[in-house]
Amino acid sequence: MGGDAGAGAGLDAGHPPARDRFTRWPRWRARLGLLALALMILASALVPIGAGVQQVKTAPAVENPAAGRTGTAGRPDDEDLALYDRVIARIRKGEAYYDVIVAEHRRGHYPVRPGFAVRLPTLAYIAAWLGVPGQIAAAILLVLAVLAAWWRRLGDESPPQQRRLALAFLFAGVSLGLNRHYFALHELWSGMLLALAFGLHRPGRWGWSLAAAALALAIREHALPFVLLMGAMAFRRQDWREGAAWSALAAGFLALLSIHLHIVAMQVLPGDLSSPPWLALRGLSGWLSNIVLSSSLRFLPHWLAGPAVMLMITGWANWRSPAGAFGTLLFLGYGLLFMVAGRPDNFYWGVEIAPVMFIGLAFSGQAVRSLVAAASFGSPARTGPRKIVAPEP
Repeated sequence: MGGDAGAGAGLDAGHPPARDRFTRWPRWRARLGLLALALMILASALVPIGAGVQQVKTAPAVENPAAGRTGTAGRPDDEDLALYDRVIARIRKGEAYYDVIVAEHRRGHYPVRPGFAVRLPTLAYIAAWLGVPGQIAAAILLVLAVLAAWWRRLGDESPPQQRRLALAFLFAGVSLGLNRHYFALHELWSGMLLALAFGLHRPGRWGWSLAAAALALAIREHALPFVLLMGAMAFRRQDWREGAAWSALAAGFLALLSIHLHIVAMQVLPGDLSSPPWLALRGLSGWLSNIVLSSSLRFLPHWLAGPAVMLMITGWANWRSPAGAFGTLLFLGYGLLFMVAGRPDNFYWGVEIAPVMFIGLAFSGQAVRSLVAAASFGSPARTGPRKIVAPEP
């Protein structure tokens, strides 16, 4: 497919481009789509975006400029991130993770109940082994790998002009991964690895994607929806081998997670703190807060940052390709999760998907134009058969 030259302009006048989904919509659906988009953009410009106030300390968070808090070392929320710095330092001295993690939670007045409040040990051991110079090198290599993987995938599934623009937006999304102040943030590494797994994946060529997603899952359990969706899409394509591989990864992880929870539970004392419930039902505000505050969008005014998230989703939905179909389901699924689960101080969960969401901005302009064209405002209704350029993914 390569540059997909014919995809950008269509095969002939009056026929939609191969990678444009909304142009194929009937007039009534396009008009409803435009109405829905207008309402979502308006709502996203008005609903509050914020990190909230922590009632009980939970886990490290990325910077919220509106909060105006900076740690003594020049790092936002330094006290939170310092918890894992102490754990990593003790592991370097030869101590075992489970011998120190609950004690450090108590020392920092963090909850240890339920066991999900205690992070998996993977990142702590990797960070202890790499050291700060090694983590910097790993972050640079990971960002370059994500950009290279997506440059190739965009070349397969998008026109050349959108390919370059999409990579520029992607860099804006993944640039957070180069900030060494957040190297202790589990979602940072897990989200970057998911971006790599997504870019590497092709039907029939999924081994490296599976490996990257497995490491992301080992770092943070919030990568599990990505793995489950990969398996579901493989089964939908009737690729039983790939579907079984993703299913085996999910099952193996759940088994290991149960062991982690059991080890933590064995160390809990009656006086240990419990985490407040994660079921918060924050609605659209929760979705937007998680994405905006855990990405470069946090530097924009509220009335621009919220609509930008809606345009990202719109761009992904219009991108008629395997990547577009998977990405739309993935981001809407996580969006639903963020609307019903996670307290305001859990906004850093958005780092799991925010980096690669930026690609949608490259397709958002065409998406809006296609909806307007399909709605045929002031034009006679389209008649006659349409030529099918490419099968619907």
